Amino acid sequence: MITFGRPHRHFRLTDSTNARAKELAASGAAGGLVITATEQSAGRGRRGHNWFGPPGSSLLYSALLRPFGGDPLLALAVPVAVCEAAEALAPVRCEVKWPNDVWIEGRKVAGVLVEARPEDRWAVIGVGLNLTVAEADFPDELRGTATSLSLAAGTEAARSANPTPAAIAALNEQLSRWVEVEPSAVLERFRRRDALRGRRVSWADGEGEAAGIDDAGHLLVSTPRGEQLALGAGEVHLSVER
Repeated sequence: MITFGRPHRHFRLTDSTNARAKELAASGAAGGLVITATEQSAGRGRRGHNWFGPPGSSLLYSALLRPFGGDPLLALAVPVAVCEAAEALAPVRCEVKWPNDVWIEGRKVAGVLVEARPEDRWAVIGVGLNLTVAEADFPDELRGTATSLSLAAGTEAARSANPTPAAIAALNEQLSRWVEVEPSAVLERFRRRDALRGRRVSWADGEGEAAGIDDAGHLLVSTPRGEQLALGAGEVHLSVER
């Protein structure tokens, strides 16, 4: 069983924790390595989007999974682990917006970026989790759609110069557990936390109602014409009717 957080390297400032973790993976670092940062200059989300994470109020985290056999459900297991870590830190209820955003009451509190090299038997798991970001700290385009644990819980947590140790410990624990869980259990737990089921979704060349996920982790969508499509995470960029 892999235990994340041994070793743990922290940077006051780096371009991207995922970039640092991938460099170390390519150099032969062992599985379990965790990289965190107080601040990122080029943090990335899915599809090349920038990740907003103000210094000292977000957990900026990457972990190296090695060996990795190419399990396609890793992308579902990780956001489930983030949900459980967040719920261990604050009195909140988390859901997953397929494939890899974590929501609290319809607002994004965390994002996941998994970058894998199955041919080299490793994957880097990147997580950005908003801990104590105040409403006024979010840029205009994120207000109303993003949140933090302190906002969602209605508490004013003290800011820290480094990522909160409790958040790192909680995520290490849950990731160590969920990367080892049987596929059936990952699917069952993801379906219980599915934030999209029953919502109207659209993408570049279609629209419909989200109808859950299949056993391969694809999003099922029922179209107005009565078809049911299975969409892969790399195939579409979804817009969600809120």
